Amino acid sequence: MTAENVLAPTPAAAYRWRWPALTALLLGEAMNLLDATIVQVAAPAIHADLGGSVSDIQWFTTAYTLPFAVLLITGGRLGDIAGRRRLFVIGVTGFMLASAACALAPSVGALIAFRVVQGAAAAVIIPQTIGLIKTMFAGDEMSKALGSIGPVMGLAAVCGPVLGGVLTHADLFGSSWRATFLVNVPVSLVVLGLARKLPENRAPKRPTLDLTGTLLAALGVGLVVHPLIGADITAMSAGSWAAIVAGLLLMAVFAVHQRRMAAAGRSPLVEPSLFAHRGFPAALVTSATFFAVTNGLMTVIVLQLQLGLGTDVLKAGLTLAPWSVGLAVASWAAGAHLVRRHGHRMMSLGLAVLLVGELAAIAVYHQADPTSYPTPLLLALGMVGLGVGFFSPAFFTIALKPLKPQEIGSAAGLLNAVQQLGATLGVAVLGSVYLDGAGSGGPSAALHAVQVAFWVAVGLVVVSFVTSRPMTGKDAPEGAGVHHDPGVHRAPSQPGP
Repeated sequence: MTAENVLAPTPAAAYRWRWPALTALLLGEAMNLLDATIVQVAAPAIHADLGGSVSDIQWFTTAYTLPFAVLLITGGRLGDIAGRRRLFVIGVTGFMLASAACALAPSVGALIAFRVVQGAAAAVIIPQTIGLIKTMFAGDEMSKALGSIGPVMGLAAVCGPVLGGVLTHADLFGSSWRATFLVNVPVSLVVLGLARKLPENRAPKRPTLDLTGTLLAALGVGLVVHPLIGADITAMSAGSWAAIVAGLLLMAVFAVHQRRMAAAGRSPLVEPSLFAHRGFPAALVTSATFFAVTNGLMTVIVLQLQLGLGTDVLKAGLTLAPWSVGLAVASWAAGAHLVRRHGHRMMSLGLAVLLVGELAAIAVYHQADPTSYPTPLLLALGMVGLGVGFFSPAFFTIALKPLKPQEIGSAAGLLNAVQQLGATLGVAVLGSVYLDGAGSGGPSAALHAVQVAFWVAVGLVVVSFVTSRPMTGKDAPEGAGVHHDPGVHRAPSQPGP
């Protein structure tokens, strides 16, 4: 979906139901993030109930984020073609039915399959939000409507881990972890009720679907990610490496296919002109590594608490609360004030604070008793959250600022897709580092494994700092005049997300 494909906004006074309709869109966005973080906290309890391999814990998240990442741009195109309101309703309905199926899943395989459907449904929901907001609002009201997305997602980020722990621990009517999926059903019904107030809207010039490109991207990413789930990264088989190489080759074929589509005057998934801006490829790499850190570490922390220490799911959820609160506070401060004043320096500040938080967590783990809850970890995780919150608004602002208006929609969709891909890889790689190191070696091995995973995350933050430097060159915005577009985002803690 590109900026030029959005119909002219309805004058503010002409659409009576714009605020109830906005509520539907915001709830749809928040539901997506809540589901991801709730399930992340509940995943060890799901494994304990359904059994299967311990690596299935990673699949509970990855099976959601992978289709979400791959289908996100296609979901936006479908809205352009068939109507954004229609696709939004279809996506929410599919998400609700898939959530109910997840809650009733009798086995690990069934749950993972239904999570794939959930991720695909989310990829249909999310891209419709901005186009519909721009249809219903104009002027200052549109700015206020777009600005409401950030606080709502921040609140969802704060509530998600805690709600996941509370719902699973409460074991309402014997539902245990199944309540974390069932909660989506009443929320979806409210969204569908309010969605009747949404106006229909589609692109005046309808793009074509790039089904070949979608298939190439899905196969390429799948071949790269699949061998990493539950793998010993240092001792993978030749077959696993062959699959990763095949996946990378398919992604190279995808890039060639996109150029040919553009040269033929058709609608590629990715606009090749984006890569004429030297900072944009750097932004894609930075997005992948940064969100690999945030989502991978959240998984590792939950695994260490529940599998390594044997704490209950409620304490695991509450442990993540300082991270979520720090993220929400810093994200608001950066988006509302700091990015406008300090520009790209907020990216460096955010990465520095994140690095300090990671090193503090490593120090806490190094001094901790393998069998005791590390209370000082809460302060370190609060610092991590602050770093994530400072970085994210500045990152998306700097990444999109140099682009032409007709490139913004495609760029935002690609950045969001790469963010989800980074989240998927983070859960796969950092989760595997932890699980391989912990093995069956008891609390001491688990404590050492979580430190190794954090050191890997430190390395990824350093990589993010290096790859973000081209974004701060001569075409990057500096200080005053930089404004955060709250309509282009993904929540930093989302593994999806």
